[in-house]
Amino acid sequence: MNILITGSNGFVGKNLVAELKNQGYEHLMLCNRNTTEEELLSFTQKADFVFHLAGVNRPKEGAEFKSGNQGFTQKLVTLLSKRTIKPSIMFASSTQAELSNPYGESKREAEKIVREYGQENGVEVMIYRFPNLFGKWCKPNYNSVIATFCHNISRDIPIQVNDQSTTLTVAYIDDVITSLIALLRETALEGVNEFYNVTPTYDVTLGRLVDLLTSFRQSRNDLSIAQQDDVLVKKLYSTYLSYLPERDFSYELKMHKDERGSFTEFMRTSDRGQVSVNISKPGITKGNHWHHTKNEKFLVVSGQGVIRFRKIESAEVIEYFVSGEKLEVVDIPVGYTHNIENLGNQDMVTLMWVNEPFDQNRPDTYYLEV
Repeated sequence: MNILITGSNGFVGKNLVAELKNQGYEHLMLCNRNTTEEELLSFTQKADFVFHLAGVNRPKEGAEFKSGNQGFTQKLVTLLSKRTIKPSIMFASSTQAELSNPYGESKREAEKIVREYGQENGVEVMIYRFPNLFGKWCKPNYNSVIATFCHNISRDIPIQVNDQSTTLTVAYIDDVITSLIALLRETALEGVNEFYNVTPTYDVTLGRLVDLLTSFRQSRNDLSIAQQDDVLVKKLYSTYLSYLPERDFSYELKMHKDERGSFTEFMRTSDRGQVSVNISKPGITKGNHWHHTKNEKFLVVSGQGVIRFRKIESAEVIEYFVSGEKLEVVDIPVGYTHNIENLGNQDMVTLMWVNEPFDQNRPDTYYLEV
């Protein structure tokens, strides 16, 4: 299948091209601002399907709305109409087409041109009125508030919000691309005059959006993790990370060091506990305490040692020998005093999970030798 994609260098275009390649589509004809008239003519004569994503939404002059949206769409369908067998076309419009502004009016007129092309030639056309889209590769300070907020907040640049209660309807780019690529596989498409919709969409206020993005930035300090079972938060967090300055991909953790080794917190969550990295020097024993409710999981990933347990009212000591050569998780039940000793001649590295973040006011930790 020869697939023509206009606006291939834009936000939706880049994501669509990348995923089409992932899925094995090889014959992609990419149309952008650098495409010549001769190339466009050649593309339109070969295309089996057209994704018409090109458009103008932030021109220097208002007249560019008409030429870039309405005018280019007319040129495109005129070239396609010269063929004996006309290809189907998907057109990226906007919810702004419902409004009386220059951009919306130009999109509405472009919709009309595409719809007439379908009716006159008896081919399927698929018109999407996209809401606010967000995701990786969207240009900040252009036409996406989420892209702008992600860019600025990740760089500690001030943002301006006039009304925090303003609600946006948004859609995630991966969901958009899934919907678009599905068009290539449909055997019975919807009627010519139907608008196609991306699902799911989300309603979010500007206030909540700013709070979430700010919390993502703060998470490097408080070691929190965004709520991944909230689908919108999950997608926003992935989007936010894509806007990090390349020099700032990494961040330091506070290592608590002494002669025994070190202990470093990695992640803290209110509902999924805390993850830490414990490094023990050769011959060092750590622990010798027990908990009422707090429970842990130990995973030695490097070195070798032994984890010992004793029920607090018993004299029997239980031992589990552990090693980075054989990864196994050891649960630390409540009511057992426990310790971990490095039996090797090199540092022993242990990943530790505990079901609740450490609270110095309620440590639930009681010293008792194993």
